[in-house]
Amino acid sequence: MKNILTESLENYLETIAMLKRTKNLVRVKDIAKKLNVKNSSVNIALNILSEKDLVIHERYGYVDLTEKGQKIADDIQYKEDVMYKFFTEILNVDETVAKNDACKIEHTISDETLSKLIFFIGKLKKEN
Repeated sequence: MKNILTESLENYLETIAMLKRTKNLVRVKDIAKKLNVKNSSVNIALNILSEKDLVIHERYGYVDLTEKGQKIADDIQYKEDVMYKFFTEILNVDETVAKNDACKIEHTISDETLSKLIFFIGKLKKEN
């Protein structure tokens, strides 16, 4: 599933999930504001994500994630969280820099590398 989405489309899923946590109902204009894009760009992305069965969106209606879309958004967020913790807790990287780097890396890190990084972090924490 990961290979069918661009970084931009993943950002849309992640943004919708984040907005759902803070608001019950997500609208196109909420997504556009958060991503600093035009409503028309959001609609194009939503159409693609809808075709892939990742979002539910009726024209001029609210936006929601399908179960499959929510799983992908959760996976993306998990990767970002792991990277962020590694950068801040292990490498002592500035929080802002760590957040930006983690957001970039979450889209490209392989499951194998992530798994080994999680193991490494756990091993380091046990030693300390």
